[in-house]
Amino acid sequence: MDYVIEMLDIRKEFPGVVANNNINLQVQQGEIHALLGENGAGKSTLMNVLFGIYQAEKGKIRVKGQDVNITSPNVANDLGIGMVHQHFMLVDTFTVTENIVLGSEPTKGLKVNIEDAAKDIKKISDQYGLKVDPYALVRDISVGMQQRVEILKMLYREADILILDEPTAVLTPQEIEELMEIMRSLVKEGKSIILITHKLKEIMSVADRCTVIRRGEGVGTVSVNETSTNELASMMVGREVSFKTDKKESQPKDLVLDIQNLIVTDQREVEMVKGLDLEVRQGEIVGIAGVDGNGQSELVEAITGLRKPKDGQILLNNESITYLNPRDVYEKGLAHIPQDRHKFGLVLDYPVAENMVLQTYYKKPFSSGWSLNFKEIYQYARKIIDEYDVRTPSESTLARSLSGGNQQKAIVGREIDRSPDLLIASQPTRGLDVGAIEFIHKKLIEERDQNRAVLLVSFELDEIRNLSDRIAVIYEGKIVANVKPDEVTEEELGLLMAGSNIEKVGES
Repeated sequence: MDYVIEMLDIRKEFPGVVANNNINLQVQQGEIHALLGENGAGKSTLMNVLFGIYQAEKGKIRVKGQDVNITSPNVANDLGIGMVHQHFMLVDTFTVTENIVLGSEPTKGLKVNIEDAAKDIKKISDQYGLKVDPYALVRDISVGMQQRVEILKMLYREADILILDEPTAVLTPQEIEELMEIMRSLVKEGKSIILITHKLKEIMSVADRCTVIRRGEGVGTVSVNETSTNELASMMVGREVSFKTDKKESQPKDLVLDIQNLIVTDQREVEMVKGLDLEVRQGEIVGIAGVDGNGQSELVEAITGLRKPKDGQILLNNESITYLNPRDVYEKGLAHIPQDRHKFGLVLDYPVAENMVLQTYYKKPFSSGWSLNFKEIYQYARKIIDEYDVRTPSESTLARSLSGGNQQKAIVGREIDRSPDLLIASQPTRGLDVGAIEFIHKKLIEERDQNRAVLLVSFELDEIRNLSDRIAVIYEGKIVANVKPDEVTEEELGLLMAGSNIEKVGES
């Protein structure tokens, strides 16, 4: 068998951690090869070794049958290997073309030849059905389109082995489907793709073979059409995983969150939330379902004090929090799992322990007078780390060093541990593996069962339908329908999210 990539007995260590322990990966020409594992299993580390960001302590890499020594990403590029990282590496203020040619700018005389580069990029974009405007500013295009720019960056450099690291973590369901089509068209043109993911549905939909890693060790490689999601899940986490969350019928009680005629604008003063009404009661999970960009982010930012509304009322336990700052909102009994864990959830260059007390550091027992009680802070952090299975070498490890999923588990633990009256969970399982998703879903239902109000905002329709007692559909800044999960199909929910009214959906 001819392989385009062979990684044999790769061992990569960091201080106190063996990230990859003698792992083997063999990728065939023209296949989509999934690399599956829990958060922190060592998937990204292995691919960073292949891309030359890290050097392995032991092992051998072959590209197209030749032994190679990949000492840097430039060497990887020269070998035809390209990588799209989980967090995109684009300059917001540059155009698509400027981002793509950055570092390998074509010149005409002494000038950078942007026009010819833009023509080449348009040609490649059309060839693979990417539909990217070469002259658009990166800050003005959607996250899904930014990802296409990252893919174009590799294709422009003539990469024929593409590594995609968690490519669907920040995409809407529609963008995910479009990306799958792009991946299929890339392999038809002779490219080979390594897909780092923990989304089993996507592996079953698009991959040919799958290699599973668990806690830094290779578990095995299987052919996708000869396996099942249950088998892959148990290979990944080492036990049976339940995909359905068991929960008893909710018993909603007192009104906790009451939003009346809320109007919220974005940075450009465009109204994104337009006269929205919403209620969430004790003992219920209300899921907000909608296509990204219909006002979800602005709504959550207004409730949590991160954005001042233009008009309307937000009441928490019958008391207005409409114009309070975030600390005062938290003091009133609200907790927030934010959509963007890096921007709003963590201070990446603080230790994990200090991140666990970001909203409570000034209170006893974490503080006395002007000084912080680090013994108490680190003890408290250890409790959350243990309870939420946050995989970190120690409490003093910088938050930046944790995998995305472990950063998320730390935030979820911190917010739930404060026993809030209202928990806002915005994309709570984004970037998590099935074991961690199962765990966090149970925690959210426990919150509900302890008589707390939970507002869930998610682009994952399975998550919305699985967890919610009631679904509020948001479209163009308004709640256009309130439905029970068992009263609508996924297709009907999709139609409501696209603006169809409830009567038409009922007829379909």
